[in-house]
Amino acid sequence: MATSLITRIAREEWRVLVRDRAAVVGLLLLTVLMCVAALTAYEQQRGANAERARYQAQSNHEFQAQPDRHPHRMVHYGHFLFRPVNPLAAFDPGIDGYTGSTLFVEGHQQNSANFGDVRQTSLLLRFGQLTPAFVLQVLAPLLLVFFGHAAVARERESGTLRVLLAQGVASRQLVLGKLLALCGFTALMLLPALAGLAWMAASGHAPWLPVLLLAAGYTGWLLLWSVGVVLVSTVLARGRDALLVLLAAWAVAVILLPRWVPDAANNAVALPTRYENVINVQRDYLALGDSHNPADPKFAAFRDSLLKQYNVTRVEDLPVNLKGLVSMEGERRSTELFNRYAASTMDRQEEQSRLIDHAGWLSPALALRRLSMTASGTDLASFRSFLEQGEAYRYALIQGLNKLHAEEVHYADDGKAGKENRISNAHWQGFPPFPYRQAQVDEILVRAAPAGAALVLWILALTGLTWWLAGRLGRAVR
Repeated sequence: MATSLITRIAREEWRVLVRDRAAVVGLLLLTVLMCVAALTAYEQQRGANAERARYQAQSNHEFQAQPDRHPHRMVHYGHFLFRPVNPLAAFDPGIDGYTGSTLFVEGHQQNSANFGDVRQTSLLLRFGQLTPAFVLQVLAPLLLVFFGHAAVARERESGTLRVLLAQGVASRQLVLGKLLALCGFTALMLLPALAGLAWMAASGHAPWLPVLLLAAGYTGWLLLWSVGVVLVSTVLARGRDALLVLLAAWAVAVILLPRWVPDAANNAVALPTRYENVINVQRDYLALGDSHNPADPKFAAFRDSLLKQYNVTRVEDLPVNLKGLVSMEGERRSTELFNRYAASTMDRQEEQSRLIDHAGWLSPALALRRLSMTASGTDLASFRSFLEQGEAYRYALIQGLNKLHAEEVHYADDGKAGKENRISNAHWQGFPPFPYRQAQVDEILVRAAPAGAALVLWILALTGLTWWLAGRLGRAVR
């Protein structure tokens, strides 16, 4: 009996929504926006991936097609690495528009990623792209506010609430019926996005677990807003007051906090400027010695250890080229230096990110953003993984060339006037391409767990508060 009564109340609320042409038009507009955003983002993602794959193939070909050269010339020739776009970046591009997607790897240098989309497009990108994530994070809650704010307050204003309660309808049944109707409206808003995500997983474009995480996260997000809208409509006697309160909550939670909290985190954990990093790295790099000069005093101990290892007294008697070995040692030292500075900067950025994550317990919008970017592979951790994988590839590539220098070029001839000291280009034709690895499922789960827990806690807290206040609704109107 109670269930059928709740269902009848939900049906009546649906009739009100259907009669309100604005609700129908709003839902249709949101659906159109969602479809346009999804198709546009998917085409952009597919185009970007095709372009990067083409450039990567071209870069691989140009590197392997280099003629016979001295190995150290290849060290300075360098190579380009392009980061593939995660398929789910079409749903939520996260920070990908602000970070670089291309690395130039070379010897004695650790370069930062370049060519972020924000540098190639208009400043409108800084204010948010029209993506499915943007539509669901920002616009869908606003639609729920406009068409659900009077769900319970309308019954008070019209005087029907007293009549319903007098006829034996429990106040909690009334509130649950209104909530059920709004959840149905929410399901219709979610349907295009969920269908698109399901298609991506079913067609093999994206793994199922990140897709399910996104579906669960955005379902929870809009469920949270549905409960919150009904809660405010239950507490306030007039629909106009409920609308103002909900609009203020939307502006603070969805617009202000996601922009203010990162600025606060940036002020709390300061990052060194690019110029400070460059100056500090260059100062420490020069202190390591000149690996182009095997007679540099900074490499004297290394040189002596080689002579002792091979039981010779002159570098000319070494079975390998000292210059190549000094280059290897210099690259090892400089890479340790570069990695230390890079890790320090990234650790500070992750500390900022952790502060933002902590704020997710106070703002569900921040928790949803974290979960969404993590599942889509467009968060800071994914970008750091690309940089670290690129650096590991750079180090292996450069050290491989330095090893060729040590083993294939004779020390006596190396650098001698009139001697070209080239080796066959077959040596670098066998270098493997950049094996970029996307985050594994267990990594995604671990990173998304705190944000998911924050969302669940918010839903439980608001649901519990709504249940309690719904029980007091009858006393409030007496």
